Amino acid sequence: MADAGAPPSREGEASRLIDVHAHFWHRDAGRSDWAALNDARFRAGDRMGIAVHVASVLGSYGFTSPTYFPSPRDVALGNDAMLALCDAEPERVRMYVTVNPNHTAHALAEVERCAARGAIGIKLLASRRADDPLLDPIADLAAERGLPILHHAWQHRRHDWPSQEASDGLDLARLAARHPAATIILAHIGGGGDWAHTHAAIADVPNVVVDLSGSGVDRGMLDATLGAIGPERMLWACDVTMETGLAKLRALEVIGLEPERLELVKWGNAMRIFPDGAFPEFAGSATEPAPRNPRQGPAAHTPQSVTARRRNSA
Repeated sequence: MADAGAPPSREGEASRLIDVHAHFWHRDAGRSDWAALNDARFRAGDRMGIAVHVASVLGSYGFTSPTYFPSPRDVALGNDAMLALCDAEPERVRMYVTVNPNHTAHALAEVERCAARGAIGIKLLASRRADDPLLDPIADLAAERGLPILHHAWQHRRHDWPSQEASDGLDLARLAARHPAATIILAHIGGGGDWAHTHAAIADVPNVVVDLSGSGVDRGMLDATLGAIGPERMLWACDVTMETGLAKLRALEVIGLEPERLELVKWGNAMRIFPDGAFPEFAGSATEPAPRNPRQGPAAHTPQSVTARRRNSA
C-alpha cells in the first residue's frame, strides 16, 4: 500500500474526491503491522485529496480462511472491523459489507446487520461466478436497499484459477441484466487482463459501472473506457495501489475530459449511485447531482451543469 509519497493535494481537491474501492486491515488478519498499513493509507489519501474512502475488509485476508472463500466467522470479523473503523473515522470512511454468497442466509443477515449500522454498499469477492443464481438473493436485497455491489473482476476470464471463482465483464453483465434495479460496480478496470473485452461486454448494460482502480496504467485505457461507456459510468478508485490511482487521476485531467465530466468521475457519480445521504460533506456542492430514488438505476440523474453536454453512454 502506498505511503505518503504522493504530492500534496491541489486546492479544493480534498473536498471533491471519493475513492470507491479501498481496503483496510485489522488485528486478526495475520499482520503485526496492520495499524501502520491503515495509517499509511490515510496519510497518502490526505495528500492525494481523498475526502472519503469507501472500503471493505476481506475477512481475515487468508489468515484463518481463504481470502476468496472466507468463513462466516471471518466475514463477520472483518465486517466488525470495518464498522469499528467507520465509528472511529466517521468523516473519512464509509463501508461495504463483505459477504460470501456460498453461505446465503449468513450473507443476507450480514447485509441487513451492517446496513442498519451505516454500510452503503456490498462487496462480493471471487467466491462464486457473478452470473451464478446463488447471487440472486443478494442482488435482490441490494436493489431493495439501494446498495451498489462492488464485484471483484478479471478483465476477460480465459480460464479458471485456483482458490477463486473469477468473473469478468460478461459474467457481471448477465447478473446485471437479471437485476436491472441493482447497480453493479465492476472492480479495477486496471487490474490486469483485456480491458477492451470488458468494454464490449458491458457497453449496453447501463447498470454496470466501472471503477478505475488497479495497478495497470496502460496508455489508452482511460480514453477507451471513456469512449466505450462515457464518464457517467466511470468511478475513480485506488484499490491497494494508491500510486496508480493518483496516476489515473492526473491522466484524467490531460486526456481531454471536460472539468464537469471530470467531477463526475471524481465524486459526482459516487454521489448518485450510493444511497442518499452517504456523503453529507458533499451536500450543497456546485455540481452536486440531483437527488434520486435509491431504487433507481445509476443513470437516473446527472449534475445539471453537465446535462447539456452529456454523451450517449448506452
